[in-house]
Amino acid sequence: MTEPNGDTVEAQGLRRAPEANHAAFLRAQGAIPGGVNSPVRAYRSVGGDPRFLASASGPYVTDVAGREYVDLVCSWGPALLGHAHPDVVAAVQDAAARGLSFGAPTVAEVDLAEEVRRRVPAAERVRLVSTGTEATMTAIRLARGVTGRPLVIKFAGCYHGHMDALLAEAGSGVATLALPGSAGVTDATAAETLVLPYNDLAAVEAAFAQRGSEIAAVITEASPANMGVVPPVEGFNEGLRRITSAHGALFIMDEVLTGFRVGPAGWWGVENDAIRAAGGAGYTPDLFTFGKVIGGGMPVAALGGPASVMDHLAPLGPVYQAGTLSGNPVAVASGLTTLRLADDAVYAHVDEVSRVLSDAVGAALAAEGVEHRVQRAGSLFSVFFGPLAAASGVRDYAQAQAQETFRYTALFHAMLEAGVNLPPSVFEAWFVSAAHDDDAVNRILDALPAAARAAAAAAPR
Repeated sequence: MTEPNGDTVEAQGLRRAPEANHAAFLRAQGAIPGGVNSPVRAYRSVGGDPRFLASASGPYVTDVAGREYVDLVCSWGPALLGHAHPDVVAAVQDAAARGLSFGAPTVAEVDLAEEVRRRVPAAERVRLVSTGTEATMTAIRLARGVTGRPLVIKFAGCYHGHMDALLAEAGSGVATLALPGSAGVTDATAAETLVLPYNDLAAVEAAFAQRGSEIAAVITEASPANMGVVPPVEGFNEGLRRITSAHGALFIMDEVLTGFRVGPAGWWGVENDAIRAAGGAGYTPDLFTFGKVIGGGMPVAALGGPASVMDHLAPLGPVYQAGTLSGNPVAVASGLTTLRLADDAVYAHVDEVSRVLSDAVGAALAAEGVEHRVQRAGSLFSVFFGPLAAASGVRDYAQAQAQETFRYTALFHAMLEAGVNLPPSVFEAWFVSAAHDDDAVNRILDALPAAARAAAAAAPR
């Protein structure tokens, strides 16, 4: 029997039942590897059944059992304005009514590229793609094509998508699953990547001293948020610019997470503002990669940089990249509307909510005697557990991995039970949105004391 909305009665009953998430997960595992289409969603590091979401609005998400949660995942970043912002939804509906995909140029693509360039003037040319992985993959290929060199430096704990050569010590879901990289990556491919400790300029200098003539690029997250939030130490990104320039290599700044999320010009803008306020000259990478917020919840990503580099891409140059859905008109409408609505007031509100919540997390844990450190990068934050993190903070992947991860499991489930949706991994950033109002914030604050007690009482499994 089918109801007027097209659902079967059985499907409606599944959504209403208390065990709906468990039933959905069992069903999913029969059709999808692991029951999920991106590994961290499987709750492997925290245990239990993942919440299958049915809808979202503002700062809230609702699962298939009908339970509402205050959301601190925000689709892993894109929902800067909150879920289902009415202006974004209207723009998507309007675009969809004109056609879902053309496989041809549109003026809206140009509008989005120009909006990116307005915010990040160093991105003189912008190529739209569909995912962050595709953006970083293209940036690496472009760097090799421009320099004629094979090697790339990346940093342990930085995640740049699931491109073969960049999966080594990649943080994020790889860290959550305790995998060293990925099966299916050949030794030859892995050998093209040099993995160095994050925040260690001496290691970068040594690598270039030994193999500088072979290194095409250094790629780094602008401010890493895939091993937890681990900001660059003062001068680190500037140092990467100095070293790569001296050796003729390209500097790729991955702003897939931070771009347009932590400020109008991403982390590069935040950091350069601080450098210039202190009397410095600032720095400019050769290439940027963008994702998440640039699509406003739809599959849009991009890479950008000076014309002298970007014009090596086909059809002008010999570096080939293509995509049938690149610049999809419906996705572009979502991203362009999101960026146009993301004004100074949005960033100020998100920063303030992030400050209030991160301070409250720290205070609640401290009240229960839980040794920890809350770290922030703009509006992104996360918590690290254990005496080492508490004493000196976390500045690289090894330190992030050394924390007491079992305490996060207890915190996560206590918050979930109280109606707050946290990232299901200690190695992920927490996100807030412009839609997180006093009611949403207070629900989170109310849940923290019991969650901190749960973290204090937790023991290793």
